[in-house]
Amino acid sequence: MRSILVFVMIAFSLAAQAHDAPSGWAYEPYCCNGDNETGDCQMIPPKSVAVTPQGYRVTLMPGDHRLVTHAHVFMLPMGRAMKSGDGDYHLCLFPDENTPRCFYAPEMGY
Repeated sequence: MRSILVFVMIAFSLAAQAHDAPSGWAYEPYCCNGDNETGDCQMIPPKSVAVTPQGYRVTLMPGDHRLVTHAHVFMLPMGRAMKSGDGDYHLCLFPDENTPRCFYAPEMGY
């Protein structure tokens, strides 16, 4: 029984690493599917994000995110943003490139 418990703990720890951002902090398990090479969560360029009175306007072009094949503009409410663990913007697209599942933003200055 003890060996099964150890195996399960190792499996969960390895799965959690598959959801890490390049800088090492972990994406929420709900947000990310896959790993660092095939996953749907990825850091996006700061130039692709504009803060507006309506929230975040995220404009993505091919090359800005591994899943993006054509131009996208997403309007995301401020309250929907999750805290970025490294001060960069990150976006998780799931189940396809047309659907932002989770958006991570750095904390805004005061």
